[in-house]
Amino acid sequence: MFAFTCPRPADAAGQAPVFIRDAEIEAIIANFTAPLFTAAGLDPAAVRVYIVKDDTINAFVAGGMNIFVFSGLLLRAERPAQLIAVIAHETGHIRGGHLARRNDALRAATIEMIVACILGVGAAAGSGQGGAAAACSLGSDIANRSLLAFSRTQEASADQAGLEFLDASHQSARGMLEFFKILGKQEALLSSQQDPYLRTHPLTQSRIDAVTEHVAHSPYSDVPDRPEFVVEFKRVQAKLRGYTEPMAQVLKRYPNTDDSLESRYARSIAYAQPGQADLKKSIALADSLIAEFPNDPYFQENKAEILLKSANQAKAALPYYETSAAALPDSPMILLELAMAQLSIGDPPLVKKAIPELERVVRIEPKNGSAWHQLCIAYGTDGQLAMASLACAEEASNRSSKRACRQAKEQADRAMHGLPEGSPAWLRAQDIFNGSRCDEEE
Repeated sequence: MFAFTCPRPADAAGQAPVFIRDAEIEAIIANFTAPLFTAAGLDPAAVRVYIVKDDTINAFVAGGMNIFVFSGLLLRAERPAQLIAVIAHETGHIRGGHLARRNDALRAATIEMIVACILGVGAAAGSGQGGAAAACSLGSDIANRSLLAFSRTQEASADQAGLEFLDASHQSARGMLEFFKILGKQEALLSSQQDPYLRTHPLTQSRIDAVTEHVAHSPYSDVPDRPEFVVEFKRVQAKLRGYTEPMAQVLKRYPNTDDSLESRYARSIAYAQPGQADLKKSIALADSLIAEFPNDPYFQENKAEILLKSANQAKAALPYYETSAAALPDSPMILLELAMAQLSIGDPPLVKKAIPELERVVRIEPKNGSAWHQLCIAYGTDGQLAMASLACAEEASNRSSKRACRQAKEQADRAMHGLPEGSPAWLRAQDIFNGSRCDEEE
C-alpha cells in the first residue's frame, strides 16, 4: 500500500474525496462479489469495486460497471452478509441498465479520470509514505450526491435483482433486511445528518415489505455467513482501522489483551503509522502473525511495508516482499511494492529484476501511473534512456492536465528519437505523440 495524490484540485468545498487501494482488501471484496456478478451474468473481472475513504454509509454505481463503496459502510456493517447485500443491490442497478436510462451524471470521461487517479499518479508513490489511502478530486460530482439518486421504481427493481443474485449464489438475504434496519434508525434525523446512502437510495415501506417477504420464503434465508468470509471481513475492518484511526481508538477496540488475529493485525498496522509509531511493537506483532501463519502473503507484505516505509530498511523488507510476490504473482500492488524496494536498494542486478516486474504491473493495469513512474526510474537507472522516456510519456498521458499533456508529447518525441523506427516501443511512442492534443495556453 502507498499514498499518492491526484493532481486535480479539491472541489469548491475544499474537500477532495480520498480513495483507498490495498491488495488484500481488493482481493477480499473480489472474493465476496464474484458469486454475485456471476449470478448477474456479468464477468467478475469486468466489474470494478473502488473504495472511497469516507466515514458515512454509502455505495453507488457510476460510469458503467463501476461500484464505489465507502469505508464507512465497510466499518459499520456488522457482518459480511450486510455488505454483500448492498453490493448485490448495486449490481442490480448495473444489470438493470439504470445508469444508461438516466443519463448518468458522472460521465464516462470523468470515471476514466477517477480510475487513473486511483491507480496512481507517479512521483508520490515513491515518496516512502505509508498509508492505505489515495486522495483525488472528483470535482463537485461526488459531493453533490443527489445526482446519484435513482427513482423509487429503480430502487425496488435493484432490490429484486439483488435478492435474485443472493438466491442464485445460495446466500441469505437477511443481510439486506438488517441493513434496511440500520438505515431505518436514521430516518428521523434531519436530511443533513443522514448518511448519504439513505438520501440517494430512498427507503420505502414497500421495499422493506418485499425483502421481508423474500426472507420469509427463500430456502437460503437461514444460511449463515461463510466462515472464510467472516474471517476476511474482520481482517478488512482491522486493516482499515489500523490505517485510518488514532492509536487510542484502535487500542480501545483492539486492546493489548486481545490476542486474536484481527486485533494483532490492527495494532501492528497502527503502531507503524506516522505520528504514533512504535516500530518495536509493530514489528513484534507482525512477527507473531507470520509465525502463526507463515504462508499468508499479506502478513509477509505487512512486515515488508513496516520495514520499508516506516523503518526505511529496504534490504530487510526485500525478502518479505519476495515471499509475498511469489505467492501472489498477479497482484499488481505487491509487485509494485517489491519493485520499489528493489529500486530503493539500488543494486544494478536488483534494478534489472525490477524492470520485468513493473512491466507486468503495467500489463495488468495499463493506467497505473505509479508503476509507469517507477518503470521510468528503473529504465533510466539501467541505462535504457529511450525506454525511460517512453515510460515517462505513459505516466504523463494518464494525468489530465495541459502540462501533463505537453510532458507526454515531449517524452514520446524523445523516445522516438532513441528507439528503432517501426519497433513496437517506437510505434507506442508515436501513438502517444500523435494522440496528445494539448492547448498551449495554461
